[in-house]
Amino acid sequence: MHMPEKKQQARRAPARVDHPFKGIALVLLSTVFLGCSDVTAKYLSTSLPSIEITWIRFVTFALMFTPVMLPVSPLYAMRTERLGLQLMRGAALLGSSLFFITSLRFLPIAEASATGFVSPLFVTALSIIFLSEKVGMRRWIATAIGLVGVMIILRPGSSAFHVAAFFPIVSAFCWAAALILTRMISGREAVVTTMAYSALTGLVILTVMVPFVWVTPSWTAIGLGIVIGVASTVGQWIVVLAYRYGDASVLAPFSYTQLLWVSILGFFLFGELPDLWTIVGAAFIVASGLYIAHRERVRRAQLLVQAERSPNP
Repeated sequence: MHMPEKKQQARRAPARVDHPFKGIALVLLSTVFLGCSDVTAKYLSTSLPSIEITWIRFVTFALMFTPVMLPVSPLYAMRTERLGLQLMRGAALLGSSLFFITSLRFLPIAEASATGFVSPLFVTALSIIFLSEKVGMRRWIATAIGLVGVMIILRPGSSAFHVAAFFPIVSAFCWAAALILTRMISGREAVVTTMAYSALTGLVILTVMVPFVWVTPSWTAIGLGIVIGVASTVGQWIVVLAYRYGDASVLAPFSYTQLLWVSILGFFLFGELPDLWTIVGAAFIVASGLYIAHRERVRRAQLLVQAERSPNP
């Protein structure tokens, strides 16, 4: 009598398996999809407004999750006890996508991607406010080093500075907010529910915005927009799968290989080669992110030891 319920629970919340090498392989695979999505978005940005590109992406995103949105479907996953948090996460994810795609119209893709990787810095700050986490001096120093990397890339006051350089920073902030909201939802909502609400929220907001900037796309542009939607959705889903096999502190550093992919593709497709300052700034940002991931692993280990030492009531 209880077997169907157990199967449903297993499908909604798969057991975590400690298999870090499989997790690392999945993260590396996800960067290929996410990198291709970013490069395709940059190509489209020369002919379509960023809002329209993002709208096509979210249309594809929503269509891929339509089976779980239909009440008559056995896969229906729209029941939620955290509707407000789900909607805010969807809006934050939309902001991250929209600001990043907007930046690609004006900036070299390697520069935009490197700057966008400052999200761990924002996560550190936001976790204090919304998760009541304590951040030590070493993590603050790492955060400061990451900010130095951003300043090296932006070079405000120089002829190389472009105001659009702030867009990937805003994108990173929105992504950090989405991660914080994901932590607040985690353990209470199924992953498929969170993905479905993210798709639906972004689609509704963009559908209101897109008529004001609409440019009739060619069939080629529509096809490339679908590629962006599929690649980004598959990439995000692979990341979700990867984190079933390893800790974030182990897997997060490998996400930086996306910088390599976008740099290579940016060179062959757009003739863009990262300058020395972008490489140096990216090195600061990556080093900062790696150290923050390390401190997160140490913090979790300490919390685990404390929990094991605490007597049961």
